[in-house]
Amino acid sequence: MSVTKHNWTKEEIIAIYNKPMMDLLYEAATIHREQHDPNVVQVSTLLSIKTGGCPEDCGYCPQAARYHTDIKGNDLMTVSQVKAQALRAKSNGSSRVCMGAAWRNVKDGAEFDQVLEMVRTINKLDMEVCCTLGMITENQAQRLAEAGLYAYNHNLDTSEDYYKEIISTRGFEDRLETIENVRKTNVTVCSGGIIGMGESIQDRAGMLVALSTLNPQPESVPINALVAVEGTPMENEKPVAIWEMIRMVATTRIVMPETQVRLSAGRMEMSREGQAMCFFAGANSIFAGDKLLTTPNPDVNEDMKMFETLGLTAQKPFIKVMQRTTVEAEDSQYKTMGEKPKWSRPGHSIERNLEASTKGK
Repeated sequence: MSVTKHNWTKEEIIAIYNKPMMDLLYEAATIHREQHDPNVVQVSTLLSIKTGGCPEDCGYCPQAARYHTDIKGNDLMTVSQVKAQALRAKSNGSSRVCMGAAWRNVKDGAEFDQVLEMVRTINKLDMEVCCTLGMITENQAQRLAEAGLYAYNHNLDTSEDYYKEIISTRGFEDRLETIENVRKTNVTVCSGGIIGMGESIQDRAGMLVALSTLNPQPESVPINALVAVEGTPMENEKPVAIWEMIRMVATTRIVMPETQVRLSAGRMEMSREGQAMCFFAGANSIFAGDKLLTTPNPDVNEDMKMFETLGLTAQKPFIKVMQRTTVEAEDSQYKTMGEKPKWSRPGHSIERNLEASTKGK
């Protein structure tokens, strides 16, 4: 039986990543079967509750206000709109709704109160609810936990070394601090990254070192393949080869045996056979629905056909961690503090991000 290890080195992870493919697959699949039911996959629906207009300069993101993409922004959705989408997701087989807002960080006030009500509403539908809202303070994390939040997503994106080549408007340490704030509550952590941004294998290993040395390790680790969007600094990056995706999934499974490894962005470019190899290698979670925030995703009916072909079933909610009790707003122990935290602004510049921001439409 594999034992969760929290002191992986970059060299050890690179050695795993570079193993002969058959050896890598065998080891990963063996660990996967020890820790998980290999025929069960957790299905989530990702919902963009506030799209576009983000002040950050993440080089991969079409929602950054400074880049000239075709993304149509929208204000924060209403609670009733979110409830309708959650019910639709539930009817399509999802056990979790993940709500994403294009914010740098959460700000106390009416909009955050509205998100808290969305969390309460979805939890009462007996669905796991996840949020990705940017950086959050400990008090904000506690308020989300009280509302019934199941998971908070905050991706590290890449290694600490390569991070400064991707983003200049916040620091890597902000990501870790937000995860620490979530860990002070009963909310689970979802944190992963993106491959295909021009990073090296050393950077991929560095990201896995950062994730695997967290104690406890994240309950969910999304592995995204970059979707190169026109108008972003990374619009010309070549698609990630399926073999790289399989290697990354398998390595993640070996390094974080108990974690749910999520096959996330980039599935539109993957064949069913390629996805099947990822499931064999240890992926046991996907996003369903025709869109991931702003980028295309396979149709839910196509996913269900694939599940049928592979003999996979969708995981029921609250299998890994029990359902949270929702505390109503008037009974909340944690009140708004009107916080204005000083999240970092590293101050360096990234040439390709600057170039993309000055290009016309």
